[in-house]
Amino acid sequence: MVKSMEDRFINGIVFVILGLAGLAAIFPLMYVVTVSITPFTEVLKNGGFILIPKSITFSAYHKLFTESNIPNAFWVTVLITVIGTIVNLILTALMAYPLSRKALPGRNLFLMMVVFTMLFSGGIIPTYLIVKSLGLIDSIWSMILPNAVWSFNVLIMKSFFENLPEELFESARMDGAKEFRILMQIVIPLSVPSLLTIGLFYMVGHWNEFFQAVMYVTDRTLFPLQVVIREILMLTQQPMENAENMMPTETIQMASVVMASLPIIIIYPFIQKHFTNGMLLGSVKG
Repeated sequence: MVKSMEDRFINGIVFVILGLAGLAAIFPLMYVVTVSITPFTEVLKNGGFILIPKSITFSAYHKLFTESNIPNAFWVTVLITVIGTIVNLILTALMAYPLSRKALPGRNLFLMMVVFTMLFSGGIIPTYLIVKSLGLIDSIWSMILPNAVWSFNVLIMKSFFENLPEELFESARMDGAKEFRILMQIVIPLSVPSLLTIGLFYMVGHWNEFFQAVMYVTDRTLFPLQVVIREILMLTQQPMENAENMMPTETIQMASVVMASLPIIIIYPFIQKHFTNGMLLGSVKG
């Protein structure tokens, strides 16, 4: 089909806008990565702004892994992310499936309770008292269990389950399958796009864990990555007269930001193909 001049003009404007938006998203990342691998003396010569380094050094990353709490914090965050995401998906699926069944007694009441938690919460102090009474202070679980289920994700998965053909459930029941078996052998395998999408939400939330760590953890060996990076970012800049021999705070700051962002950037492309599909399938019905 031959496009008219008007269509080509509009497409050109759209491409320009998308290109500028993409550049605006990529530019800060390029700057952070470049500064993290550039010798500080070269950064100083360019007034603190550089995009294409003339020489490359990984001394900032070496210092992070050898002289800071980054390695321990990294594995704490990985542990929180893996265990937390698994717990989130299990509890979300177990909660969403019965809510998707119209024959559930009191279904509307349970749905109203789920929506209620999206609008109102008990507050910081009552939540802290509950976590403390459960003995979760200074433990990994204090950063996992308080947010074990997100109401929004429950509603998304519930909508996805409702869109599955009812004939599948009826045929399974005729063969003698109980609800738990239907969930594990029929519903879950058909819900991979939705599970991956929601799992990505949970994973990013755990990877960026900060507030709960500050609230419930005082043991520095249990600090997640974001808390340690905040401490690095809060460091004051060292004196400039020793710039030749020192490891500048700015370079370490940029390297720590790259360390925090890189795993999610690497994982996302493998889930991207399921992302849009899972969100659309889970949002057809309310």
